[in-house]
Amino acid sequence: MKLKSTEKLENGKVCLEIQVEKPEFEAAMQKAYLKNRSKISVPGFRKGKAPRAMIERMYGSGVFAEDAMNIAYPEAFEAAVAESGYEPVDYPEVELVDMSDDGFTVKATVTVKPEVKLGKYKGIEAAKPSVSVTKKDVEAELKTMLERNARLITVERAAKDGDTVIIDFEGFVDGVAFEGGKSENHSLKLGSKQFIPGFEEQLVGKSAGDDVDVVVTFPEEYHAEELSGKEAVFKVKVHEVKETELPVADDEFAKDVSEFETLDELKKSIEAKLRESREKTANDTFDEVIIKEVVKGVEVEIPDAMIEAQLDQILNDFAQRLQMQGITLEQYLEMMQASMEDFRKNFREQAEEQVKTRLTLEAVSKAEGLEPTDDDVEAEYKKLAEQYGMEEERIRGFIPPAAMKSDLFTIKAIAFIRENAVVKAKRASSKKAAAEEAADEEPKTAKKAAAKKPAAKKTAAKKAASEESAEEAPKTAKKAAAKKPAAKKTAAKKAATEE
Repeated sequence: MKLKSTEKLENGKVCLEIQVEKPEFEAAMQKAYLKNRSKISVPGFRKGKAPRAMIERMYGSGVFAEDAMNIAYPEAFEAAVAESGYEPVDYPEVELVDMSDDGFTVKATVTVKPEVKLGKYKGIEAAKPSVSVTKKDVEAELKTMLERNARLITVERAAKDGDTVIIDFEGFVDGVAFEGGKSENHSLKLGSKQFIPGFEEQLVGKSAGDDVDVVVTFPEEYHAEELSGKEAVFKVKVHEVKETELPVADDEFAKDVSEFETLDELKKSIEAKLRESREKTANDTFDEVIIKEVVKGVEVEIPDAMIEAQLDQILNDFAQRLQMQGITLEQYLEMMQASMEDFRKNFREQAEEQVKTRLTLEAVSKAEGLEPTDDDVEAEYKKLAEQYGMEEERIRGFIPPAAMKSDLFTIKAIAFIRENAVVKAKRASSKKAAAEEAADEEPKTAKKAAAKKPAAKKTAAKKAASEESAEEAPKTAKKAAAKKPAAKKTAAKKAATEE
């Protein structure tokens, strides 16, 4: 292979003139012959047994030339790209210049990664939020744990907001029952807003055995056009009223829900996890600010091909998230009254920013000699396998080595920029949090000794019954809502999610 010339074109493209010489072409011709001989019949020879020279004499010397070119070209293009020093970002357009028994010459026009002129990336100044965890934060998290382990118990009283009622219902419009408006023994938490406005409120104050006519009006924007804006009457039979009973927050609860023996140990664990989470959030926020500052100072002309490829990725990720909600991208666009062109236009700025950020981080890595080694890649595979409890080979199936290396490029660059950044001033995440943290730190001299109260008796079968789900509400009583697309995941996180 010979790289005859390299020409820079507009829009981030280069044209490589590549010559495949006789030795490589002859080797490719032989491979083409071996690949195709079983399909060719020659008189006097069994099918697939005719010598190459006989086939070429019968069908012409160029009978294998096209296949030989297709065999030789990929390797020749890869070698030419390596010699040129450019990095392609899309598929090349190939033009055949010359072909003979001695080889062939092609021109490959391809979009390549642009040159990046870095600005300042050391000594970036930014504020970093301080991290605090108060007693109230710990108690709030503990309350959430109690609620997750609550149970429903039947009560002999009228229903109130927050209770769960077991009901039969059937809906009618103009005296006629409509499809999807009927259910039996349905569990509905009052105040959850699962049903259309006004439905749940009319069950407050009702008791087991009551028959209720619930009168509601479907919203104008309701997804079922035949019901939108119409008044409906739901015939409701209340079977049971249930209230949520929380377990007692004591040492027995801690043993039930964790590996700890005491409530104090559980609270310390909650505090540590909250602090770790908030420190990560603070670090991520700091990283985001300093990276944006570095990207601002970069000069680079991004080819359209790179932006379009990133748009494709955003589109695919968004479509997958919609699919998990049972909605196709086409249905979403129809609901939003938007076209695919509108979608791509709306996300183009985001795609361009993502590409520019990635190019910037790669440039920092190269400038500082931070290129990941094979050992780095192997270590990252091992780390992810342990983190997500997966076999290393499974991780490799999700993240090819090239993608892993690209991820490590950016990880190393972010770490370098962070290590060389300047924390301008620490600030409390909020005045209220700072005040609460100060209140938590009462001096010992101001504390009163108190006799420890005996732990309350553990409620029976705390984990035996959890709050019944109300996710099966009828379609006619639910509103459809489309979620915004989430931020793009890193390759490692995506692998774990798909697993």
